[in-house]
Amino acid sequence: MLIDFIALALGLVVLVFAADWFVEGTSSIARNLGVSPLLIGLTIVGLGTSAPEILVSALASMQGNSGLAIGNVIGSNIANIGLVLGGTALIAPLAFHSGLLKRELPVLMVISIFCYVLALDGLALVDGVLMLLVLAAFLCWLIRTALVERKHDILAQEMAAEIPKSMSNSKAWMYFAVGLVGLFISSKVLVWAAVNIAQAMGVSDLVIGLTIVALGTSLPELAASIGSVLKGEDDLAVGNVIGSNVYNLLAVYSLPALIAPGPVDPNVISRDFPVLLGMTGVLFILGVGLSKAGNINRWEGTVLLSAYLFYQWTIFQTTAL
Repeated sequence: MLIDFIALALGLVVLVFAADWFVEGTSSIARNLGVSPLLIGLTIVGLGTSAPEILVSALASMQGNSGLAIGNVIGSNIANIGLVLGGTALIAPLAFHSGLLKRELPVLMVISIFCYVLALDGLALVDGVLMLLVLAAFLCWLIRTALVERKHDILAQEMAAEIPKSMSNSKAWMYFAVGLVGLFISSKVLVWAAVNIAQAMGVSDLVIGLTIVALGTSLPELAASIGSVLKGEDDLAVGNVIGSNVYNLLAVYSLPALIAPGPVDPNVISRDFPVLLGMTGVLFILGVGLSKAGNINRWEGTVLLSAYLFYQWTIFQTTAL
């Protein structure tokens, strides 16, 4: 099993770097073709940061390990809120002012509830199609709203500023190709190692997906959010998480339904999805609700991070019984 853990660690490391190269290369190609930096940030970068989850979930579903695919999605979203935002707020309190961001929060809440309802009777092919249709509608709404507010919305300005400004086409294509190959190979290794570890430990692939794999595929979001807040781009730090969670639910969670439809583990319905809904609700309240709207201070970050750690401990305790 030691070899499996080494392979898992190496797979996660390569996955993080490959995802970064893939996003940078794809963004540069689009920019060289004259695509608006704002559109690149909303679409290519947003979907690109979910590339690790997409490939891991697709490969897991194709191999019949849909529990790993579903666990990866839900676990990553929980980690994005509890670990990424909670941990980032400990470094520097997050104050976000973007009107676009505050419109996205209730949309994320509705999408989370929508995906939970779809899971109640198992995932069918029609559920996957519905999720992709909602994703298309979300992107149309997001792009239209952002274009209207691009001149005065701080999130749009921060997003445009982060797009690589000067990279030759040859270098951009090299980054894209190496990143894509790295993503595919590392995802393959990661799924293989995760399944082997689950079998050796006598736990379900769902548990491995919720814990180790979800943590690993959330590392790009953690790095991006910490980097953003250190540069004073709080709105971008939060926007990365909200965008990633929406793409995970609609683009990644649809893959098990499209590739390997079937029942969803009862623990997902009774334990994991309610935790995700609860943490999404807390984020909604912090952003637009009754509490200090638009702010996550260090104390609130500590609560989010503690909730994430308690959830991980609960999974461990449940598995150990």
